[in-house]
Amino acid sequence: MLSHRMAEPSDVPLLADWNAQLIADEGHRHQLNPEQLRKRMSGWLSSIYRAAIFSESDAAVAYALFTDNQKEIHLRHFFVVRDHRRRGIGRQAIQLLRDEVWPSDRRRVVDALAGNRQAIDFWRAVGFIDYSITFEMLPEREEPGE
Repeated sequence: MLSHRMAEPSDVPLLADWNAQLIADEGHRHQLNPEQLRKRMSGWLSSIYRAAIFSESDAAVAYALFTDNQKEIHLRHFFVVRDHRRRGIGRQAIQLLRDEVWPSDRRRVVDALAGNRQAIDFWRAVGFIDYSITFEMLPEREEPGE
């Protein structure tokens, strides 16, 4: 059975490590070193973000980082430890957030990278619906030697 607790400052190293794994899994181009990730996570938790840590049999297996601006819940990160995936933990964690953590009168928003098909499929499976697509145009860069 999955349980949860709210993260504390002492959880920053774990959350920063999991954030590094999330960045790698997503194929995100944003790269930070471990110290930068710890500093960023610490800053988030001491400001407007809260994190829930999910455990199964006393082993931490997932986390969710989110903010509540009184109009909507923005889920910034959601991560399940790699060797615990495909066992329903993600679905259970989202249900716990909906039932026990998030106010029921708020819109819930999550972003997924367009190329991350597994994440997109997961969010749709747990009840999120497509709302918008963000397009970007990156600055042109000269190739070395040009």
